[in-house]
Amino acid sequence: MWVAVAVVVVAFIGLGSKFIPNDDPRVAVVAAFDPVKFGADNFGDVQAAVEERAVDVVTLGDALSTDAAAATADYAQPSSGGPVFSVTFTGVAGEGQSGVYPITVRGLNPNLLVRVQTGPAINGTELRDATDKFPFGDFTNQIAYQNAAAALNSELKTQVLEPYLAMDLNGKTVTVTGAFTLINPDAWFVTPAQLEVSS
Repeated sequence: MWVAVAVVVVAFIGLGSKFIPNDDPRVAVVAAFDPVKFGADNFGDVQAAVEERAVDVVTLGDALSTDAAAATADYAQPSSGGPVFSVTFTGVAGEGQSGVYPITVRGLNPNLLVRVQTGPAINGTELRDATDKFPFGDFTNQIAYQNAAAALNSELKTQVLEPYLAMDLNGKTVTVTGAFTLINPDAWFVTPAQLEVSS
């Protein structure tokens, strides 16, 4: 009896499966996504979009502490990981760890910790998710969607962060325009789209 059941199961699997040859156009669509080209083609547009949406960090901090729901509706871009905010600020970098620096911004609530990541490791999907330019439906699958985020981060390192990778920013004045996902309202982890450093 068990042998008969196994035969039936295998038969159903065979009926529900379909072989797709390598020259099928559907395979070509999957293979066509080039993360390197995607990053190079789109990073400039992401920079411009983040800059256009960016809210002064003190203004945003006050708005979120006053009415988080209203501030989210006014300023955030929804994403699967949470609301993504674009911000801009100038402040003094504190002691960094693994390329992540706390930033002291004049006028900002001292109970709010703002950190910026400068590499060499850039984590997160904020550059991809900060605007509505890259909906999930435009990508073939989750892997391509993740690769798009990684490609933008890689382009950020090449175009913006490379001059600062070997630099200790502690005590330096930095101007940042970037994005963060609101996970902890008291600690913002910003991925820069633009970064300028002065002594």
